Amino acid sequence: MVVAQPQTEAWRPAPVRADDDLFVDLAAKAGAQCAPRAAEHDRDNTFVAENYDLLRDSGYARLAVPKELGGLGASMRQVCYAQAELAKYCGATALAINMHIYVTLVTAYRWRHGAAGADDLLRSVASDGAILMTSGGSDGIWPSAVATRVDGGYLVSGRKVFCSQAPAATMLTTSAVYEDPREGMTVLAIMVPMASEGVQVIETWDTLGMRGTASHDTQLTEVFVPDKAVIARRDWGKVDLSLRNALVHITPTVSAVYFGIAAGARDEALRGIAQRKTGNGEPLANDAVIQRQIGLMDYRLRGAWWSLVGALNELADDYALGEREVGVTQLAKRDVLLNAQEIVDTAMETVGGSSYFRKSPLERAYRDLRAGKYHPFNPERVLLYAGRQALGLPVDGIW
Repeated sequence: MVVAQPQTEAWRPAPVRADDDLFVDLAAKAGAQCAPRAAEHDRDNTFVAENYDLLRDSGYARLAVPKELGGLGASMRQVCYAQAELAKYCGATALAINMHIYVTLVTAYRWRHGAAGADDLLRSVASDGAILMTSGGSDGIWPSAVATRVDGGYLVSGRKVFCSQAPAATMLTTSAVYEDPREGMTVLAIMVPMASEGVQVIETWDTLGMRGTASHDTQLTEVFVPDKAVIARRDWGKVDLSLRNALVHITPTVSAVYFGIAAGARDEALRGIAQRKTGNGEPLANDAVIQRQIGLMDYRLRGAWWSLVGALNELADDYALGEREVGVTQLAKRDVLLNAQEIVDTAMETVGGSSYFRKSPLERAYRDLRAGKYHPFNPERVLLYAGRQALGLPVDGIW
């Protein structure tokens, strides 16, 4: 009988381009230091603060800032490879910092296309350690805050939910509705320093998974926003370039996070199998059912990654921010997320009852992956978007 010898080294996606994985080792080094605290933060429902200090110190927090402005200059492709690696060690850390990195990518895109003030924000990330936070989970086409015109700017009041990494953030990117006397209901995209008077983080985050992200509510009470901090305007209830900018950049990067959690679960399952024997003393890895389960995990893992890389290939380097780009990235996210959930389920079945205990990393991965359906769009809405695109119907209404 041939005795199986499980390959227990971590699974990594192979680069398609020579420099795709340029920052993967940086992510792995940081992740290895984050991993020992992952279970504690999940159990205690506390923010991954020490991990954020590490990500700042290592330079990871300025990953997507262009080199010209003091950053590491990672492309969105390179961010995806790095985030997939980081998430294998601590999903909450990877998801939390993703909400900073994707806003950095959004801002870098604006900078490359001539937006005023984008360079200053990116330099603050690179030189001052600024952490960017978004309230996109509570905004979209119907923002939850109201702006009132005053001399030199606006007073903004409202409550924002799903503000990931709230304890560490220094700048909030958000939206507010303003009733313009000439243009009617208008949405203002604004930047709000977290140190501003009237900004309060309300600790509401007590959830099934991703507990270390500290995605608390943020209350804005008559916060003064100067005119120069208004970065875009659009009609209320309408989709514009700024919304598609956000969605095109968060979708691949957040997909990479959930992929990484699944890849880490696959690795954890193989490590467990390598150490176990059946009741008659045979290595568990020699069991044909176990072998099939491992093959199924690798099949789903590769298919999920191919979906994500395929979407990135379709975007190419000089991508636009149209409805097509939104649709391409959303279809990839749906495939990644659903496959990731199946991979973790299979990993738990393969390892057996021990994975049902709270001490198991697989149990945490199972819960963390449930968060994926709450990022826009959910899997069913993605199909609706794709179907309406194929039929030549408007897609704005599904936001």
